[in-house]
Amino acid sequence: QVQLVESGGGLVQPGGSLRLSCAASGAIFSINVMGWYRQAPGNQRELVASIISGGHSNYADSVKGRFTISRDNAKNTVYLQMNSLKPEDTAVYYCNFFQNGMSTWGRGIQVTVSS
Repeated sequence: QVQLVESGGGLVQPGGSLRLSCAASGAIFSINVMGWYRQAPGNQRELVASIISGGHSNYADSVKGRFTISRDNAKNTVYLQMNSLKPEDTAVYYCNFFQNGMSTWGRGIQVTVSS
């Protein structure tokens, strides 16, 4: 079983930056995928970015060029650096850990972009 602890959300003005972190613990194997999803009120949960243990990353078109996902395999931690934030980035952001066909979700962390 894997546990996830998210941190780093909050309130930021448009154009600002935030960094989210998600630390995984438990039964972790060398091959896995870590990622961030988000869900705004009234919307479905959507993929923001993901990164496999080997380092290949994938981004939603809406965040390309503004967000950067990275990971520290030694710490089993994934980061999401969010720059040039827009009001439409406002959502609850969820960390996801996927390995051996099983998906684990974090509790979610609020990101609000507003002046």
